[in-house]
Amino acid sequence: MAWSLLVVAGALEIIFAVAMKSSDGFTRMLPALVTVASGLSSVLLLSLSLRSLPVGTGYAVWTGIGAAGTAVVGMIALGDPVATARISSIALILAGVIALKLVG
Repeated sequence: MAWSLLVVAGALEIIFAVAMKSSDGFTRMLPALVTVASGLSSVLLLSLSLRSLPVGTGYAVWTGIGAAGTAVVGMIALGDPVATARISSIALILAGVIALKLVG
């Protein structure tokens, strides 16, 4: 159950980052509200998952999902540059997340 909560928390972290970009510096109300709600929900689910997961593993997986997912969404939907080095770096983040799950 803790791993499921952690994955959902990571997905909410992606929503948080994209909504923050869309809020245009918190000048647009709906994206700003989505930013706050997804950020708080993400941290809440992270904290619940840390009841049974090691803090280092949980936090690393949470940030890894958020960072890799946000980078992918940025490249696919927001026009962020697509480069071999970026894709390789995302793959390394995902490899680290998978490794942490396997040893955790």
